[in-house]
Amino acid sequence: MKKSFGKFIPLIAGTLAIVALDQATKILVRTHIPLLDSLPLIDGFLNLTHLQNTGAAFSFLADVRSPWVGRMFAVVSLFAIGLIVYMYKEAAENERLLRCAFILILGGAAGNLIDRLTVGSVTDFVDMYVGAHHWPAYNVADSCISIGAVMAAVSWFFHSGGEENKAAE
Repeated sequence: MKKSFGKFIPLIAGTLAIVALDQATKILVRTHIPLLDSLPLIDGFLNLTHLQNTGAAFSFLADVRSPWVGRMFAVVSLFAIGLIVYMYKEAAENERLLRCAFILILGGAAGNLIDRLTVGSVTDFVDMYVGAHHWPAYNVADSCISIGAVMAAVSWFFHSGGEENKAAE
């Protein structure tokens, strides 16, 4: 029992650190930047812009005006959190990249879920652009989810490739 719980210490610590950073940045934005206002950081490339996203990643379904959309995303987030914890538990000790990916994804999912449950929407604020072309606004949690997904894909690609190579020998 003690050994199996010890496996979760990095997951718990990493998730808490990500959630703390994510929530701190969102609180600062909500406190110091009025909704829809921008604070230029790098002219022609980066602003801090206070947005409230009722949709999913990259504002998917943000224009739908139904309380069920937010509830659906909360349920999907809870399911994803459960799945990530299970996958982390099943990952081998030596699969460090994959386990780090799960920590990033879990921390990001938890950070955005906290927003949905407490604010009713997700606070986005990183506004990157070139000229008139804007990338959809995002936050620390979104960054962690995206980076974690890439890390998981890389891990699975190289791990499965390694298994196929061993079977071919």
